[in-house]
Amino acid sequence: MAAYLFTHFIGEQKDGEQIYFALSRDGLHWEDLNGGKPVLFSRTGTKGVRDPFLVRDPATGRIYLIATDLRIEAGEGWIHAQEHGSRSMIVWESDDLVHWSEERSCQVGISQAGCVWAPEAVYDREKEAFFVFFASNVKTGYEMRPKQRIYACYTKDFREFTETFLYMERENHVIDTTILESGGRYYRISKDETVKKLLLEVSDSLTGGFERIPCATFDALAGVEGPEGYLLADGKTWCVIADQFQSGKGYLPMLTEDLSSGNFRILSPGEYDLGRTKKRHGGILRITDEEYERLAGR
Repeated sequence: MAAYLFTHFIGEQKDGEQIYFALSRDGLHWEDLNGGKPVLFSRTGTKGVRDPFLVRDPATGRIYLIATDLRIEAGEGWIHAQEHGSRSMIVWESDDLVHWSEERSCQVGISQAGCVWAPEAVYDREKEAFFVFFASNVKTGYEMRPKQRIYACYTKDFREFTETFLYMERENHVIDTTILESGGRYYRISKDETVKKLLLEVSDSLTGGFERIPCATFDALAGVEGPEGYLLADGKTWCVIADQFQSGKGYLPMLTEDLSSGNFRILSPGEYDLGRTKKRHGGILRITDEEYERLAGR
């Protein structure tokens, strides 16, 4: 794996909530594909998608692209999206990253959910299935107001899913969660939606108890969301990126060689290039040289 594919959306303008592609050799300098225009369109559900995420099946090599079924550009607003949004996620699949299936809508949200946001997936080797997780705004029987929590389910093919269950709940609203595996442990980064900051945790199990890791870098960053992480080509450095949505500055990369330390170095503007298109909450997949050349040649 010697290159990277970044899937993302760009904002709430016309066609901004569709799927855009960018390529990189080093994971830090990106080139927009298709002239900076969408590569994939959703024509189902809300007819818009946000927060795309890529995951590869280790057994078959097939790549799945999952995304939030949401189009704020339609004009119904954020309150409607939180309280009456889609309970489905949109799924594409491909064997070569060039030819993609028709998108399909998969309902995974529980009946009380007001939305299914920012779905991601991690392959669980013990279960030989994908662990899929997402944020939902839910009001339980004892609550006066709904709260954002993280729910999860399992799937082997992104067509049939197990029963959805509550995965993470905090005192505050929690959304935008990503999970990284390193050294046999799982590192979870999520957004505290109440204070708009990121939290870092670790566990020996995907569904076990997670412990908080102090992280001064995350504590100092406000107005960020959409955390994503990936291993750089040297095989030891992790790059964690966060969308600076509040300031509108786009993604900010941070590096560490030890996720358990909680120590990250924020890159200066001259150390990375996100391309001409502003990239909003998306997902990054390590790809092969062959896949890179195939996509670059489109």
